[in-house]
Amino acid sequence: MRVLLVDDEPPARRKLRRLLAPHSDVEVVGEAGSGEEAVRAIGETPADLVFLDIQMPDMDGFEVLRRAPSPARFRPVFVTAHDAFAVRAFEVNALDYLLKPVDARRMEVLLDRARAALGEHAPDRGLSRILVTEKERAYFVAVESIAWMESARNYVVLHAGGAEHLVRGTLDAFAAALDPAKFVRISRSHVVNLDAVKELMTWTHGERQVVMNDGVTLTWTRRYGPARP
Repeated sequence: MRVLLVDDEPPARRKLRRLLAPHSDVEVVGEAGSGEEAVRAIGETPADLVFLDIQMPDMDGFEVLRRAPSPARFRPVFVTAHDAFAVRAFEVNALDYLLKPVDARRMEVLLDRARAALGEHAPDRGLSRILVTEKERAYFVAVESIAWMESARNYVVLHAGGAEHLVRGTLDAFAAALDPAKFVRISRSHVVNLDAVKELMTWTHGERQVVMNDGVTLTWTRRYGPARP
C-alpha cells in the first residue's frame, strides 16, 4: 500500500511513520505539511491511502479533498484530535477516522481494513470515467472513449470522440490510475489507448511512430519502450 501523510505538525507525521514502519506491505511515498502541499502531492504522487489531518492553518482536510486533482483513486483516512467531524468524514468516503493519539493496535485495525478494501477493488483497477469541470458545468467522460492523453503543465488533455477535454492533474497520476492492460505510457507527455492504435511504425534510434485511429501520429520513446507491435 502506498501511503501519503498530511499533517501540519512534523511530530504527528513522524509518529505515523513509526506506526507504519513495522508493516512490510506499506510504503510511505510522501509527506505534506499544509493543505496546498497536500493538493500538489496528491496530483504528483499516486497513493492508495492518504492520512489526512482535518484542521490545518491554510485549509481543512475536506477542502484538500475538494481541490484534489482528478482522478482521485486513493481512500482518505482522517487523523484528528476531534470527533466532531466523523459523520462528515464518512460522507466523503473516508476509509477510517482515527482519533489522536493513535496507537499501534488502532493502526493495525485500520491497515487490516485497508487491505480488505483494496483487495476487493484490485480486479477493477482502472478508472471507468473521469470528471471534467468547466465554469458553468461538470460532466463525465467515459475512459473507454479516450483515444489518447497528453500533459499540459498542471493539466491533462483527454482526446475522446474527436473532442478535447481539459482536466486538472498530472499524467503520472492518470497513468497510475488507468488499466495497464488497456492504456500505455509511450512518452513523458502521452498515454494511449491500445484499442485506438491503428499501427506502429519503426522510427529512429529504436523508437516507433504510433499512428492513432484519429490520424494523429505520436512517438513511442525508448525510455518507455521497448515499443513492440
